[in-house]
Amino acid sequence: MADAEPVDALAGKLKRTEIQHRTSSLPGRDIVQVLTEIPAGVESGWHTHPGEEVGYILAGTVEMRIEGQPTLTLHTGDAILMPPGTAHNARDLGPDTGPTLSTYIVEPDEPLASFVDVT
Repeated sequence: MADAEPVDALAGKLKRTEIQHRTSSLPGRDIVQVLTEIPAGVESGWHTHPGEEVGYILAGTVEMRIEGQPTLTLHTGDAILMPPGTAHNARDLGPDTGPTLSTYIVEPDEPLASFVDVT
């Protein structure tokens, strides 16, 4: 497990632990696996990723808002696939901090996540 925390705009709102970061066999892509912990009642903020996100809710309940789509309520054991560049906002509904395991298939040397303005 990597000791370094991913550094980007979301790092101040939630805890993310990078488990692995490897060059993919897909040309021009890295694979990054991250354990994300959002405290109960906290939102990630609207953001995008420079590639696909494959997420799995390890525990708890998460409200997932995706731009232009109905709000999803995800529970322990649910999975989600987020297309590249899709604006989304996750909120932990509690009662405890809910961990999510996400695997990102992203462009190398790009920030893992970027905040966006969704109105």
